[in-house]
Amino acid sequence: MARVPAAGRVKTRLARELGVATAARFARHAAHALLARVAQHPAWHTTLAVTPDLGTTARVWPPGVARLPQGRGDLGQRMQRIMDTPARGPIVIIGTDVPGLRTAHIREAFRLLGRHDAVLGPATDGGYWLVGLKRRPHVLKLFDGVRWSSPHALADTLGNLAGRSTARVAVLSDVDTAEDFVRCSAVFGRRIRAP
Repeated sequence: MARVPAAGRVKTRLARELGVATAARFARHAAHALLARVAQHPAWHTTLAVTPDLGTTARVWPPGVARLPQGRGDLGQRMQRIMDTPARGPIVIIGTDVPGLRTAHIREAFRLLGRHDAVLGPATDGGYWLVGLKRRPHVLKLFDGVRWSSPHALADTLGNLAGRSTARVAVLSDVDTAEDFVRCSAVFGRRIRAP
């Protein structure tokens, strides 16, 4: 899932602390770096879910990556819409603002979905950077009542999965604040400089 990296419309918490240009530059380069690592992997099919919906045609995205609009609603409604797509088999949703994410994490998530109903990748801030579902025999509803952008997001989602088999992959950091930005800056490369 990705938001079009337009200045002033992306990574707003980061923009308040480090400036609109830095936040937009981070979002653009983080998305490109992630797609370069995972989009052409032969073990899965990658589709970029974009918001706002008109952003699916933006030239900012690398060619050759399938895109679909996220649609309206809060984060949970948009993720549930992706989970409900008619594509067959297990599905894993990741964000684009997790510099430490590697293909091995995604492979592990799909492996775990062979034995579990759901898999989550916890974030250091109490949320999560990955969520996956087996989607058989039916698609679970995971996101009702989740307190997004809070330290309760993971716990709320796990509460919705009570009685289901769940697994977790590595705890990683996403980038929402200046502190996150500085902590993760070593993996950004030369394109994004820490302040």
